[in-house]
Amino acid sequence: MKPDRKEMILEIINKYNISNQEELRAKLLDEGYDVTQGTVSKDMRALMLTKVQGNDGKLYYKAVSSAVDLSRKYQNILRDGFIRMTTSGNIIVVRTVAGMAMAVGAALDAMEIPGIAGCIAGDDTVFAAVCDGADVTKTIRSMEKLFEDTRNR
Repeated sequence: MKPDRKEMILEIINKYNISNQEELRAKLLDEGYDVTQGTVSKDMRALMLTKVQGNDGKLYYKAVSSAVDLSRKYQNILRDGFIRMTTSGNIIVVRTVAGMAMAVGAALDAMEIPGIAGCIAGDDTVFAAVCDGADVTKTIRSMEKLFEDTRNR
């Protein structure tokens, strides 16, 4: 009997250094799981995978085990990945280190920042949508404080 797809994802990231979704998707295909990149992305969010620095200095996906570890991991992600941000209408555009946008977006989503409806991430850019009726300026100030706090740790 084939393991659940999410169980297989955890096995793969524990066995291999997986640095992006395509690598994970390829390993899943090798194991007989016919999945799309979208499915892999949803599974990764459900498993709350995050990127951590390996011994070689590169970033790899790992599962986070506890809420305390999770909070610390999110703070580390924000500290290590954030470069700058700006606004465009009700969107806060966050620039990150290349390859860190998904991790930064997931951290922002998980931290449930008041005023943020959700995030969409590319490779080095996160679009954080500000809720209708929320004060964009106040929301960006909250995010700036969060980024400053993580840098000072």
